[in-house]
Amino acid sequence: MVTVRVPATTANMGPGFDSFGCALALYNTLSFEEIPAGLSFEGCDNAYQTADNLSVVAYRAVMDALGLPMPGLHIIIQADIPICRGLGSSAALIVAGAMAANALHGNSLSKMNLLEICNAIEGHPDNLAPALLGGMTASMVEAGKPYTSRYSVHPKLRFTALIPAFELSTHLAREALPKEVSHSDAVFNVSRAGVLLKALENGDKALIRLALDDRLHQPYRGALIKEYQRVQDLALACGCTAFCISGAGPTLLCLSFDDGWEKELRARIGEIPGDWQVLSLPVDHEGAQIIAE
Repeated sequence: MVTVRVPATTANMGPGFDSFGCALALYNTLSFEEIPAGLSFEGCDNAYQTADNLSVVAYRAVMDALGLPMPGLHIIIQADIPICRGLGSSAALIVAGAMAANALHGNSLSKMNLLEICNAIEGHPDNLAPALLGGMTASMVEAGKPYTSRYSVHPKLRFTALIPAFELSTHLAREALPKEVSHSDAVFNVSRAGVLLKALENGDKALIRLALDDRLHQPYRGALIKEYQRVQDLALACGCTAFCISGAGPTLLCLSFDDGWEKELRARIGEIPGDWQVLSLPVDHEGAQIIAE
């Protein structure tokens, strides 16, 4: 048996649509045991106890890459990352399955090899790269192959996730996006994306606030998130430095350099419908880890 711990991730981060991602200290922990035949689960809703479970899909993909037959599996899942909330729950399952198969069969594949296999399943590496590598990443895909670079974030930078009780389908969030964007909107995002990476490293509050703006996805997805504008207004009024949608949503992300403002937010968030949870999440710098074999 092998046990894998994978962090949650926040993707896009304003202008970095389908590219930027950051690992956060909230985890899914999955244990995999190969058995003679069949598939069984613990800690998983019955609806997900199938061969279509993303951890199983990824396990099989690695076995195929290694040229090995797919075994039976018993999988124990402790999932602390909420599903369909924009915190990389799908990526965490994919990474866990890939890491487990690799670990149980000689660890012959590097994390970059695993990223390529995982990306063929997920379709974009913005969550996968930080889930595997930890920290802040920017990724791209060329001819089906993902490439990624890691970036530093200021040690005092804090992330606070505002997680509602309702879900938002990633498919629905993608359907809301326009098929084409104007040249001016593309330039708007490219310029801010470049500035944002350095601003996050330097801890430049004013630049982070400006560079976190976006015209490619947030204006369209914000309309799908109930009470989006009220939550944003409240968070900024309470003192967070900057604000964006986490991934496809509906989780909303606050960036700040202290936690004093959170006390007021926690006291007032109940005024807004949606049963919003306020969760302070440090950056995870290690990424997916084998924690027991």
